[in-house]
Amino acid sequence: MAENDDAQEKSESATPKRLEEARRKGQIPRSRDLSAAAVTMSAAAALYMMGDSIAGKLYTLMQRCFSLTREQALDPAQMAPAFASAAIDGLKICAPVLGIICLAAVLAPLALGGWSFSTEALMPQFNRLNPLSGVKRMFSTRAVVELVKALAKFGVVGLVAVLVLWNDASTLLHLGQEPLDIAIAHTISLAGKALIAITAGLLIIAGIDVPYQLWSHAKQLKMSRQEIREEHKESEGSPEVKGRIRQLQQQFARQRMMQDVPKADVIVTNPTHFAVALRYDEKRMRAPIVVAKGVDLVAARIREIATEHNVPIFEAPPLARVLYRNVDIGGEIPSAVYQAVAQVLTYVFQLRVASRSGFQPPPRPDVTVEE
Repeated sequence: MAENDDAQEKSESATPKRLEEARRKGQIPRSRDLSAAAVTMSAAAALYMMGDSIAGKLYTLMQRCFSLTREQALDPAQMAPAFASAAIDGLKICAPVLGIICLAAVLAPLALGGWSFSTEALMPQFNRLNPLSGVKRMFSTRAVVELVKALAKFGVVGLVAVLVLWNDASTLLHLGQEPLDIAIAHTISLAGKALIAITAGLLIIAGIDVPYQLWSHAKQLKMSRQEIREEHKESEGSPEVKGRIRQLQQQFARQRMMQDVPKADVIVTNPTHFAVALRYDEKRMRAPIVVAKGVDLVAARIREIATEHNVPIFEAPPLARVLYRNVDIGGEIPSAVYQAVAQVLTYVFQLRVASRSGFQPPPRPDVTVEE
């Protein structure tokens, strides 16, 4: 029972395969606070650097828009085009700031989880419509953490805003007494300064939220030892299936090997435990090759096939053992046994000629090799 509980406890880090599956489903770490801090900081930097230029252009736009003749002001047909033209010009003036903000909104999430596009994340999840599941999410640990984060953000941003207003109270009160063009530039400058101060507070929150999101994401993807074993079986294959495949491969290889036994020139035996079939074609081969080999039952089957097809069987126990242990099927014999194999093949060829011509069979050679 204890072993089963230990196997089901999600105490192991996620495997690369699990992480890849989670990414395909759109489950990657994200920090909204990091995105908020990046957007606020980019807006503050843009206003701080381009504030004077934007202020001058907005002042010129305001002068042009409010400099109307009596006929223009009373003609409804001219007001709509004038408003559209002013809106387009205003958008063009603010476009650099808006572009920087949009770029920050896109790049900030990539800094944490990277780029990910998942169609599975777009699919509707009807289980979220379950009221009981919604109540559980409301009172979950994650909901409590998000509530604490929201209160912390409100407190930090509120405190920063109060400090900024308190420090610049006199400047804000004097804006109404300044010329319009100066007041606009001054207002944009104060807005950039306030955003920079707020960004400092948001960066503190993001510095806490980013490690938490990484830890939370890793915790959600943790696996039990049983899940890791099952994944390993799926990727590598179960031992039973792999063993069966190996067995079938051996059977097919043995069948192909037995089909080559009738093509052999001689079968070198132990005489009972080992059997090695040799073939040699001096026109196409540099040296004799082993076309089949086996021990015990396989060796007996090789001898049976050789007998059925009148393939000579030559008993040379040391040579048979050396060939079986040192040469793979289809491989050439080693140079150390050239002389011994040459003696065997010469004897077999002479025996074949003597049988056809009716001559006396040649004497059997004494073949010796070092094992």
